[in-house]
Amino acid sequence: MGLTNDPDLQLPLFITFLLIYTITLVGNLGMFLLILLDSRLHTPMYIFLCNLSFVDFCYSSTVTPKVIVGFLTGDKIMSYNACASQMFFFANFAVVENYLLVSMAYDRYVAVCKPLHYATTMTTRVCACLIIGCYICGFLNASIYTVDALSLSFCESNVVHHFFCDVLAVMILSCSDRHVNELVLIYVASFNIFFALIHIIISYMFIFINILKMNSVAAYHKALSTCASHFTAVSIFYGTVIFMYLQPSSSHSMDTDQIASVFYTTVIPMLNPLVYSLRNKDVKSAFTKIVLKSR
Repeated sequence: MGLTNDPDLQLPLFITFLLIYTITLVGNLGMFLLILLDSRLHTPMYIFLCNLSFVDFCYSSTVTPKVIVGFLTGDKIMSYNACASQMFFFANFAVVENYLLVSMAYDRYVAVCKPLHYATTMTTRVCACLIIGCYICGFLNASIYTVDALSLSFCESNVVHHFFCDVLAVMILSCSDRHVNELVLIYVASFNIFFALIHIIISYMFIFINILKMNSVAAYHKALSTCASHFTAVSIFYGTVIFMYLQPSSSHSMDTDQIASVFYTTVIPMLNPLVYSLRNKDVKSAFTKIVLKSR
C-alpha cells in the first residue's frame, strides 16, 4: 500500500526519500571506500565500521529504491518472489548489523579496558572470525524468519499494509493459524536482541568503570566520545527494533509501525556514517589526503 495514497504527498515524499537515500549512498559507500583505500584506517575499529557502512547501504537498498519508484510511478505491485527476497535480505542485513554492534562494543571494551593487550587480542584473525560470524548469523536468522512467514497459507487478501514486505505485515495476511509462527518470530528476535544488548551493556559497564578511574582528562574525553557515538547508534537501533518486533500482533498499529519502519530502514543507515565516522579526526584526515591526491 505504500506510505500514503494522497496524490499531493507523492512528489514531496519522493524528493525527501530520494535525498535521504542519496545521502545514505554517499555516506556509507564513501566511508566504505575511504577505509579500504587508506592503510592507516586498516585497524579493527575501522574494519568493523567498513562492514557496518556496507551493511547499512545493503539493507537500505533492499527497501528504499522500490519505495522511491512507487512515489514516482504509482506502481506498488510486487511479485511473491520479490516480496520473499526483500523479506529475506532485509532481515539478513538487519541481523548482521545487530551482531556488528556487539562486535564493535567488544572492540571498544578491549581498547578502553585492556589497551596494552589490544594488539594481541584484536588480531586480524579475531576480527575476521567476528565479522564472518555476523554474516552467518544474519543468513541463518533471515532463513528462519522467511520460512516461518511463508510457510503460512495465504488465500485471502494480497494487499500488504506496509511500504515494504516486512515479515509481520505479511504474516498478518495469512488465513491460517499464525500463533506458533508469531511465537517463533518473537522468540528468535528476542534472543538476538537481548543476547546483543546483554553483551553491549556488560561491555559498557566495564568501560564506564575504567573511564571513571582515568586520571588523564584527554584520555577520559577520548574514551567517552567513542562510547557516546556507539551508545547513540545502539539506542536508536534497538529502540525501534524492540518497539517493532517484541510486542504481540494485537498491540500493533500499522500506521505507528510504518513510522518506526521508516526510521530504521532509511534514517538510521543515513545517520550511522555521521554518528560513527564523519566526526572522527582520522577519517577527516584520510578524506583530506585523498582529495589532495586527486588534484
